[in-house]
Amino acid sequence: MAKKILIVEDEKNIVDILSFNLTREGYTALEAYDGEAGLQLALEQDPDLILLDLMLPRKNGFDVCRAIRDAGRTTPIIMLTAREEETDKVLGLELGADDYITKPFSMRELLARVKANIRRSGMAAVGTSAQPSVGGRLELGRISIDAELLMAYKDNAPLDLTQREYELLKFLASNPGKVFSREALMENVWNYEGYVGDVRAVDVAVRRLREKVEDDPASPQFVVTRRGLGYLFNA
Repeated sequence: MAKKILIVEDEKNIVDILSFNLTREGYTALEAYDGEAGLQLALEQDPDLILLDLMLPRKNGFDVCRAIRDAGRTTPIIMLTAREEETDKVLGLELGADDYITKPFSMRELLARVKANIRRSGMAAVGTSAQPSVGGRLELGRISIDAELLMAYKDNAPLDLTQREYELLKFLASNPGKVFSREALMENVWNYEGYVGDVRAVDVAVRRLREKVEDDPASPQFVVTRRGLGYLFNA
């Protein structure tokens, strides 16, 4: 069955271009031209991915993203924005968007991001159906990870992580002491092959992860920064 992509965008010419290219790639495109309609379709149709513009009539993209996450939906969301302000992009990520892409964007890049996010989401769905692990946990001092249950624990208490936060922690913890650049994390955790571009999504994800994992996020012990190089997991 074809994967469903919901496009929430008020500029019809952009919707037409996106819908045409997505359909040509084998996806089913759903369209909404304002935030309220987009939110309704997101909750009713349960799409496999949402392309969400920030500046929308009736309800802006930030509010739509927040409402989708508040409803417990983990649908991948890629925000479309014409704005260059870092605060807007960071706010979208803080509200639960998986990524953003700035207009004007290349269709090739957008399709690559769509494919990567759907593939990552599908891999997680398979994992959540697994039976409880028997000795399959990764033990790293106070932190442990059960790769079959897709759960992480601190001092044996489960951590309330988003899918992205879990994947980031699991990747770093599986390579303790090894430093990964932001670009390398975009490739390995975000699944963007040969990524070259804005990597602020990594910094936001690390900050959110630290708020849930660290005793003191301002002085991290587990997810550590190597200035000028990237991040590592300190076992």
